[in-house]
Amino acid sequence: MEQLIRVGVVGIGSMGSAHAMSLYKKEIEGFELVAVCDIDEKRLEWAKKELKDVQCFNDYNQLIDSHKVEALVVATPHPLHPVIVEKACKSGIHVLTEKPAGIDVKSVLHMNEVAKESGVVFAIMYNQRTNPLFIKLRELFKSGTLGELIRFNWIVNNWYRTDAYYASGNWRATWDGEGGGILMNQCPHNLDIWQWITGMPIRVRAYCHQGAFHPIQVEDAAEIIVEYENGARGYFQTSTGEYPGTNRLEISATKGKAVIENGKLTLSLLDTDLKEFTRNSSEYMPKIAIDETVIVQSEPESAHLGILQNFSNAIRKGEPLIAPGEEGIFGLTIANAAYLSWWKNEVVNLPLNPDEYLLSLQSKKSSNENKHIEPLCDNSNYGKYSDRWLVKW
Repeated sequence: MEQLIRVGVVGIGSMGSAHAMSLYKKEIEGFELVAVCDIDEKRLEWAKKELKDVQCFNDYNQLIDSHKVEALVVATPHPLHPVIVEKACKSGIHVLTEKPAGIDVKSVLHMNEVAKESGVVFAIMYNQRTNPLFIKLRELFKSGTLGELIRFNWIVNNWYRTDAYYASGNWRATWDGEGGGILMNQCPHNLDIWQWITGMPIRVRAYCHQGAFHPIQVEDAAEIIVEYENGARGYFQTSTGEYPGTNRLEISATKGKAVIENGKLTLSLLDTDLKEFTRNSSEYMPKIAIDETVIVQSEPESAHLGILQNFSNAIRKGEPLIAPGEEGIFGLTIANAAYLSWWKNEVVNLPLNPDEYLLSLQSKKSSNENKHIEPLCDNSNYGKYSDRWLVKW
């Protein structure tokens, strides 16, 4: 009989408690939940009541140093992700961190180096990589089926949130606690999927909107424009203040177009490359033959459970990671570049200067822009995955 891997969860708020409960119920093959950690006594009281025989800690250092666990899931406020990951890696503990990887590129670059040197399995909770439509679109683009990128568009403004959401934790919607707003909380998934499909751009210009819909001191709406090495453009628009909102991803390329919206992928392929046709056609405005295929998402993504199971399989069987932890740097780079572009009101070239960004972020932290709205409610819905955390078309 296979010996179970002892796993702990650091941070048992809404997300971490859902991970803890799934592990406790043995929904992840090969894992056994043996410990949880949080600085909030109310959350630890919940754990003592709901997670029988699971040891509780109020200090992640004590948990790691206890040698109780062989793997760790990190679900703390964002700035702590690199700190705890590094501590776990240096202790020989496999680690899966929640998104984003951190709040600044410099700390995440260092985290990645430590993780690589340690030799442990390091993953990140990019659960939207398990969505079958995103997977299919990536395959189509990477294989060359769509040809060379011309334009990328993503309107994803169905991340609606109320003021009560932002008041549910004093770390939310602050430069200190989250390192930003919607780009650092909701959109790390989208920024990751974006670069996962198309690769990284070389230039970023962004327009962020501070407190457009909520009384917060970070952005709750943003538009990002990027340029790729081949001259292609990318456009990204998001907010937490629109309802019902839109989730529409569109790629225009030299061999056709792909659109994901309302749970389906519509693929429109040309029978020739557009560049070649444009050069050789004698017609002014011809109609080009199109082969259209519609792929409907028939089953939900495996989501958080899929990433957790993959993490377990990677440790036990050497299975390739769906979301390697070091890849968290890419989406974060786009977010950091967007903020720097906003603050400087200019185009930012990639690769990003980590020191320049960190200095700018520290000035935000030390300003008066970290005031937080008073709590409106107690978020006590622990231990459950919300359908809202799935890809919502």
